[in-house]
Amino acid sequence: MPSSDAPAGGQRAGGLVFDAQDDDYISELGELVAVPSVSRDADAPTMLAAAQWLAAQLDFAGGRVEPTAGHPVVRGEWLGAAGAPTVLVYGHFDVQPTGDLAEWVAPPFELVTDGDVIRGRGSSDDKGPVYIVLKTARAFMAQEGGLPLNVKFLLEGEEEIGSPHLPAYLTEHAAELAADLVISADGAMWRPDEPSLSVASKGLVSLDIVATGARTDLHSGRYGGTVANPLHALSQVLASLHRPDGSVAVPGFYDGIPPLTDERRREIAAVDFSATNYLAGLGLDATHGEPGYSTLERLWERPTLEVNGVAGGGKYTVIPHVATGHVSCRLVPGQDPGAVIAAITAHVLAQAPAGVRVEVRPDEARVPAYTIPASHPAIRAATAALEAVYPGQPVLHAKIGGTLPATDLFERTLGAKTLFFSFSTSDENLHAPNEFLRIPRLREGMRAWEQLWRLLAAGPYRLGGDS
Repeated sequence: MPSSDAPAGGQRAGGLVFDAQDDDYISELGELVAVPSVSRDADAPTMLAAAQWLAAQLDFAGGRVEPTAGHPVVRGEWLGAAGAPTVLVYGHFDVQPTGDLAEWVAPPFELVTDGDVIRGRGSSDDKGPVYIVLKTARAFMAQEGGLPLNVKFLLEGEEEIGSPHLPAYLTEHAAELAADLVISADGAMWRPDEPSLSVASKGLVSLDIVATGARTDLHSGRYGGTVANPLHALSQVLASLHRPDGSVAVPGFYDGIPPLTDERRREIAAVDFSATNYLAGLGLDATHGEPGYSTLERLWERPTLEVNGVAGGGKYTVIPHVATGHVSCRLVPGQDPGAVIAAITAHVLAQAPAGVRVEVRPDEARVPAYTIPASHPAIRAATAALEAVYPGQPVLHAKIGGTLPATDLFERTLGAKTLFFSFSTSDENLHAPNEFLRIPRLREGMRAWEQLWRLLAAGPYRLGGDS
């Protein structure tokens, strides 16, 4: 995609001036990426260090670190635009584990430049996109003395583990965080070669299926062939979750999902999408999944049940006494997360082989699917902002298969819709080794956030008055 910035000093007539050198941004972002804020297993000082770095960037908004029952959040607010709307900017500073370090081309917590991309854990999800917002806000303050509308900031440290402590925090601080709209820096664009907005995201439930056999691991020669092997039993149970055609075999899993209309199918079919190219980019030669739906229909409109990992025993001659399967489901509108968990639990218990004890251990987070109407003022304003940054390119309204746990929470607690406005892209190895962000997205994102805030503050997209 072409950048909207003029080459001289990053300046564009009538707008903010951003730094002339990308290296300045990359170096600063590298400080944040260097903090290994893996929420699943990082210690408290590490998570605090990332939070304090962000709070310092929000000094113009009273940036501060506040505790939760888990990892901290970063808060700030600038409320100097009398009579203007108020938006709440959301993002997260925690990251996924690195996976196999041998698969990384550079250390994961060292931001490195590789051609026209920067690589490092969190560069795309979500430290890079959060950084873009912060630099936009700081440019407004430095050059115009204020923001065009009132902005509150909430940056959390537990999104990658399902935001388990955000509900209690948000409920306790709902009055302070009230806003006309939430704008999320999380939620990647659909493809790198066209601007897009996400008008929906899938929900999420996850669980462990645990098969337990003997009191302890057993010698496979001395006991093999006489007792049930928990890994064998678990494999049977996991295999029973799907039919050979790829559809989910759990009774009740699809309950509540409205049929895909002919009109919606025509809309999806009109999207420029090649299943052949999709497979080629993944190094595969065939699709697999629920029959009766195209690849894009499955991605955007249908739920999933995936086995994410299996643990038990090892490469030695043992019959493990316990085996665990990690399972997650991405949900669509109409599905109730609790009902999905109940359906899977009933199915698994009915499939339990003799000789082992099988149980289902659901994780705490249960997130329903989320949608925002394409007619919402925020979507119309964001579309106009992207059209200004990427002139001549139509803005695709897409649905994403990922989950942002906070969206449903914001709507229930604050009564506010969430606009996804991220400048990462879904192909940037999010959650995988060699995560990266395209360097031009830094400037494009800053320019787009500038345009979005100006459009939301005035004109036909205005959200409303004081919150």
